[in-house]
Amino acid sequence: MQNIYLAMLLRYTVENFLSFNGRAVFSMIPGKGSLKKDHRSTPINDISALKASIILGANASGKSNLIKAIDFGRRMVVRGQKDGQILDYKKYRLDTDSAEKDSRMEFEIQAAGKNYAYGFVFNNQFIVEEWLYEISRRSQKMIFERSMKSDPIFNLTPMLKKNEKEEDQQFIRFVAKGTPDNQLFLTELRTRKVQDNVSDIQDAMNVYNWFFNQLKVIFPSTRYKEGIQSEITDNEKLHAIYEELLKYFGTGISGVRLTEIEQEKMSIPLAAIEDIKENLLNLKSEGVRTILTVDKLGLRDTYIISRNRHRNDIKVEKFMTEHKTQQGDIEVFDTGDESDGTNRIIDFIPLIIDLLKGDNVFIIDEMERSLHPNLTYDIFDLFLDFAAERNSQLIATTHESSLLTQKLFRKDEIWFVVKDDRGASRIYSLEDYNVRFDKEIRRDYLLGRFKAIPRIGNRYELSLNPADNA
Repeated sequence: MQNIYLAMLLRYTVENFLSFNGRAVFSMIPGKGSLKKDHRSTPINDISALKASIILGANASGKSNLIKAIDFGRRMVVRGQKDGQILDYKKYRLDTDSAEKDSRMEFEIQAAGKNYAYGFVFNNQFIVEEWLYEISRRSQKMIFERSMKSDPIFNLTPMLKKNEKEEDQQFIRFVAKGTPDNQLFLTELRTRKVQDNVSDIQDAMNVYNWFFNQLKVIFPSTRYKEGIQSEITDNEKLHAIYEELLKYFGTGISGVRLTEIEQEKMSIPLAAIEDIKENLLNLKSEGVRTILTVDKLGLRDTYIISRNRHRNDIKVEKFMTEHKTQQGDIEVFDTGDESDGTNRIIDFIPLIIDLLKGDNVFIIDEMERSLHPNLTYDIFDLFLDFAAERNSQLIATTHESSLLTQKLFRKDEIWFVVKDDRGASRIYSLEDYNVRFDKEIRRDYLLGRFKAIPRIGNRYELSLNPADNA
């Protein structure tokens, strides 16, 4: 039976954004390889997606810029823009012609049993074009189009046909006409609560909900700023999962403890607490919590923030770890007392839970930060082992070369980012190379066959002489 809630990224395209000048395409659509069939998701209209991918490259090659671009698109949809606010991003800066060109990005996704292509062309002042299509391998069906190249023009015909009442059509046209130049129409539909006032704009809401609920972009500092959301139903289950995984990863932690505290005692600004509160109260799912780690002046605390709907408020609990003493007693630690590696595992546990629950797209920048290579490998291995019966995606940038093995990944799941001689980032897959399925590729990568390694100069040409500064 097809999972109608399936949520996957099929392909992402970006152009004239940060270090990407020409059009760059990152694809999660399976290539020609037939190995590891359980790495492919349940097909929707004959289209499957890969469940995992790693992106490698030298420092400053553009790996993080790719993730920043994806997150920019997510934030444009989910948060929107204030009227008159500039679109805060940088175009490609090493070609003067790019300053006069617009930027572009497109997401091809699977959501609610359909395949969609959603994208927009933009600059720092306004949205130039925007489109949403339902797609298949052989056709595409427009849902709406928008153009601002001269006067604002909306093609809403397919959407209006699904809303036959005159008042419904008038409301949709009114919202389109009132959409600010710097705002996405998709976002405006959600902000104006159009779904509650017309018969059917479900296709647009499917796509919006994918960005809001399913796409989760995590940077090394994410845990300090917004937290990581996870759907955990109760404290008993939370304790059990954390304890099981912390023991599995060999942290030496015997248990966890949650202690309720007042919101004012959290070591973060009140405005940040209000943002988290608003976000949690707006979510539809009852079990969502935010796991937030705060690192301030060398002191680290981890909080579990859940909502209390009948009080229209949130509950804050401090997350603490338990260790057994040599005498058999229990000693309670703050997370700040744990190692960086253990804290990184604590950060990843809600991610692992949601991945294995299914229907989530996690994109992580610098996944290996503070993790032993074996742990980074095992997180992917664990996910892919359990993911045979689930549809989720784990996509990560990394420098960890031990992941470069076809024992773990398919060729089309391994991607490289390099900068060309003009400083522009390019992205390509291992599948572009003629590599046997049984060949170990890590050595070839480190030797530079796939190019995505640092270009280290001649040390004998350096003018460094410490004696000159004696």
